[in-house]
Amino acid sequence: MEPIRILVVDDEKDFTEMLCLRLKEVGHSADAVHDGKAGMAMLDKKPYDVLILDIRMPGMDGLQVLKQIKTDHISTEVILLTGHGSTETAVEGMKRGAFDYALKPYDFAELMEKIQDAKQVKEEREARIRKAEERSRLDRLEKHMRF
Repeated sequence: MEPIRILVVDDEKDFTEMLCLRLKEVGHSADAVHDGKAGMAMLDKKPYDVLILDIRMPGMDGLQVLKQIKTDHISTEVILLTGHGSTETAVEGMKRGAFDYALKPYDFAELMEKIQDAKQVKEEREARIRKAEERSRLDRLEKHMRF
């Protein structure tokens, strides 16, 4: 299995370090940043398959980051992290394009399942895009050959 490239964006440093450590232990690539702006900067530097994004952060909150990702990094799937009291916000995030959400404290096995599902959705979308691009090239070639 190819490692999934994961970026964790959460202002709780201990949490992000522990989560990244666990993700790396199971064979994935994981980086962490501690605020929304830093998350966007990391996405601009290198591609990630899945972003694990805390909703409540100082400065640029998770929903603001999500909106920017859906504009600038559409192929990155987002899993929102929320506390028990704010599942409505997580549902709102899913309406805005997040793949799913997980409650803090998270269950690692459940989170891994969501990450793997998000990666599969990303790969399927990218395959459909490649197929559409190929069809478009063939259509242009056929038009060119007719003249």
